[in-house]
Amino acid sequence: MTKMNIEELTFKQIKEIASMFSSQMPRMDVPNKNHPFELGKNYFIRTVTMIIVGKLEQVFDNELVLSTAAWVPDTGRFMNCLQYGEKAINEIEPFQNNVIIGRNSIIDATIWNHDLLVKQK
Repeated sequence: MTKMNIEELTFKQIKEIASMFSSQMPRMDVPNKNHPFELGKNYFIRTVTMIIVGKLEQVFDNELVLSTAAWVPDTGRFMNCLQYGEKAINEIEPFQNNVIIGRNSIIDATIWNHDLLVKQK
């Protein structure tokens, strides 16, 4: 077996070696493309502790990023909330900035077919 002296490698050789591994390793700086979510859509998301409604901006392996998001502490009757949107909801608490949700905390998620919840109620 031939031994390689890494101090004698050229930059081109180092790039070639790096490229052999980079195609097999996931990049941590690039959002995950293998998921059922639709970027740019509004979502109603139930987590283990709360309900959040917002526009999906990014999906990573372990997180979702929502903009124009709101916590919904009291949906009222669940089906009415999904069917009629804001007018059926009893309580709304908008976030001030983007929200990052751990994907492992998600129970279920569905498209929110209404305007986003931007006013406190």
